[in-house]
Amino acid sequence: MDVRDFSYDLPKSLIAQDPLEDRSASRLMVLDRVSGKTERRQFSDIAAYLHPGDCLVINNTKVIPARLFGSREDTGGKIELLLLKRKKDDIWEVLVRPGKKARVGARLCFGDGILTGEVLEVVEGGNRLIQFAYQGIFEEILDQLGQMPLPPYITHQLKDKGRYQTVYAKYDGSAAAPTAGLHFTPELLAQIQGMGVHIAEVTLHVGLGTFRPVKETDILKHHMHEEYFEIGEEAADLINRVKANGGRVVAVGTTSTRTLESAVDEAGRLQAKCGWTDIFIYPGYRFRMIDSLITNFHLPESTLLMLVSAFAGREQVLAAYGEAVKEQYRFFSFGDAMLIY
Repeated sequence: MDVRDFSYDLPKSLIAQDPLEDRSASRLMVLDRVSGKTERRQFSDIAAYLHPGDCLVINNTKVIPARLFGSREDTGGKIELLLLKRKKDDIWEVLVRPGKKARVGARLCFGDGILTGEVLEVVEGGNRLIQFAYQGIFEEILDQLGQMPLPPYITHQLKDKGRYQTVYAKYDGSAAAPTAGLHFTPELLAQIQGMGVHIAEVTLHVGLGTFRPVKETDILKHHMHEEYFEIGEEAADLINRVKANGGRVVAVGTTSTRTLESAVDEAGRLQAKCGWTDIFIYPGYRFRMIDSLITNFHLPESTLLMLVSAFAGREQVLAAYGEAVKEQYRFFSFGDAMLIY
């Protein structure tokens, strides 16, 4: 399967640079994956497509301000870190720029010495393991020194860090936001619950692997990096009851989708579990848990676009994307949304 099969033309002017003031004011393209027909709505209309007894599954991960700017203690050379994964205690796997300045043994300084780090090891993909040292609470220091790890196509920092968080974010751990959830407001979620729609929370800490470009021409050779997920007993029981009673499981985002599909057994029952997943979903995959998907518009040739194509059909998805370009929809993290059912 060729990566170029998932390409499309996108004018740079359609890449959303800032979130809308009203989260739910985004446009919504609704795609019927059986007929291929589309509708154009506002995201605030999403409740019209949900039914009593359905279950909306949200990813309650919280983005940490994981981008740090500092320098080497010996030379003063500038260096940038992106925290990817906490390995144990104060040892983190990080992406470093420029990597040549982060040899094993190099000591790094951030915030005039408030935070320091030592490179312990070079690991897969050129990432580093760094041991941090500080006084106080790491999360408070990170909130003081760190910046939100916005994607490279966003050209400036946010004035309000909270706009790169969902309103239901709870558990620190992500290097990127589960962006389909950015469209929900507390009022919209309350409206949906008031209709008799269940809401189940799962956790997947989004790492670099989800967004790493596919460099192989044959996508089957692409390797996804692991991401940590958790599904509690309460959420698993609720989702299984919904399925048993004929309700639909509506995944909010590709991260919720990957979490659910990583924990469903051959009989179609969701298991309460935690662990690491490197699931890679592309056309030909048989979905066992989700019935509908709420998602944003994704980068050409990305694993996220491949997942959406697996769910709705590549040709239908690319046709819908072509329509979105023509109609001037906003793309990517701060852009508009799709509902696929």
